[in-house]
Amino acid sequence: MGVVTLAVTLTMSLWFAASAVAPALVLLWRLPNGAAWLASTVNFGFVVGALASAGSGLPDRLPPRRLFVGAALAAALTNGLFISVGRWVLPGLILRLLTGVALAGVYPVAVQMVTGWFPRQRGLALGILIGGITVGSAMPHLLLGLGLVATWPRVMAESSALALVGAALVGGCLPGRSGDAPRPLAFRWDHLGYVLRDRPVILACIGYLGHNWELYGMWSWLPLFLASSWSGYFRASALVAWTAWAAFAAIGVAGAGGALLGGWTAERWGRTATTIGALAVSGLCAAGIGLTYRLDPALTLLVAIVWGGAVVADSAQFSTAVTELTTRDYLGSALTFQMATGFLVAVAAVAVVGWLQGLLGWPMAFYPLLLGPGAGIGAMLALRCRPEAALLAGGRR
Repeated sequence: MGVVTLAVTLTMSLWFAASAVAPALVLLWRLPNGAAWLASTVNFGFVVGALASAGSGLPDRLPPRRLFVGAALAAALTNGLFISVGRWVLPGLILRLLTGVALAGVYPVAVQMVTGWFPRQRGLALGILIGGITVGSAMPHLLLGLGLVATWPRVMAESSALALVGAALVGGCLPGRSGDAPRPLAFRWDHLGYVLRDRPVILACIGYLGHNWELYGMWSWLPLFLASSWSGYFRASALVAWTAWAAFAAIGVAGAGGALLGGWTAERWGRTATTIGALAVSGLCAAGIGLTYRLDPALTLLVAIVWGGAVVADSAQFSTAVTELTTRDYLGSALTFQMATGFLVAVAAVAVVGWLQGLLGWPMAFYPLLLGPGAGIGAMLALRCRPEAALLAGGRR
């Protein structure tokens, strides 16, 4: 478990590697909405990769350890190639798309392995894994803050190096027997009808859609919001470092803590109770952070940290709920459907926040994200009232 979590942490640093240095790339590309494109192409590539992998039955043909290592190496390669051609828009976006495709062999495979290892306390185990993924997603901001020379090629190169270490950890330190945990069946198109008719599973999927809508809208745009909000408080040279550190604290540190807390509370107080509480807190932060724009940086950072913890606290619980609510025959199709639709929603969220920011400015930009917590809370309340909710967390709804 520890090896996989650390490897995922290092490899997922590729996800936001380009987004962390988006201001420099946007100036280089002379593309006003370049930040949205950088974030969206990775998400869309992940959807393509997840559907292609699951639809072809690749996870059932290759041991998870080998699939993870191969995908991590491919993602490190495409991310590294960005250094050479990233100064041009089209090649850069294609490489970000391919990085997302490759990462579809990392994140879902890690979830798959942990799910097989932990038939009990699965929510806590996945919470630990999601905590690692959260820290990894924020890692480029840490690299940016640590660097004496903050250049986008350096951040991209360091992220690829971390991914190579992650691949080496799984390939060299994870026993083959542990890497071959029980796996869900492959995604099948003819199973979609069953999944769509399974109301409890669909409610869990709707909760995940709402969560992903808010999560990726927040993760993608919070660093740029902080930089704009604090531009009057710091000199340009210090602003990059302060924004990078704050983004890592809010997204990575607070997010990892929220994932662990969410996993712990879900096993004790129930999955729907935990997700409803987390969605309510994160929704309040999404509504409130715009009100702190250009105010004291400490106040804005406080809201961002609370938001960063709450927005991740429920993440693992939606996937865990699907594994508890559906049968093994349909599990692969249900999880793939949940993940693919969730990341398609994330693409839309990134675009909507960027569009509203350009139209009305940063104070209003995050308000569309409230749709996510609203939909998620409604779905979890409906699931909580159904008899199938007794299957969750050993009877703790």
